[in-house]
Amino acid sequence: MAKAEGKAFKFQPETEIDTAVLETINYEGGEQLIEYRTKEFSAVCPFSGLPDIAVVIVRYIPKTKLIELKSLKYYYISFRNVGIYQEKATDRIFHDLKRTLTPKYLYVETLYNTRGGIDAKCVMETKKGRI
Repeated sequence: MAKAEGKAFKFQPETEIDTAVLETINYEGGEQLIEYRTKEFSAVCPFSGLPDIAVVIVRYIPKTKLIELKSLKYYYISFRNVGIYQEKATDRIFHDLKRTLTPKYLYVETLYNTRGGIDAKCVMETKKGRI
């Protein structure tokens, strides 16, 4: 594997991502598409130890549970010092929310700040009605 030039900063392992903070609220309403968006997501590039900053967009159609927003913010913050590639972070968020919510539909998108002149967008989505 290639080695980062210059200084490489230390980071925490993926095991430090805290799924235990995710809380849900019971939902008994009609079918609706819910969207949450944050511009404040950050993790660490495991190659260089430098921060990766992203917009995270989550869309879902709930069955019986909503995500409690403060708990979602704490969950995102637990990535802050974790060394994880952008694609894996997207995958991790998708699967953690899928397991927590068991929604009818789930979509997770990450839009990372430009790095080295390259924009990165990662998307994971269930097929509507199939999870």
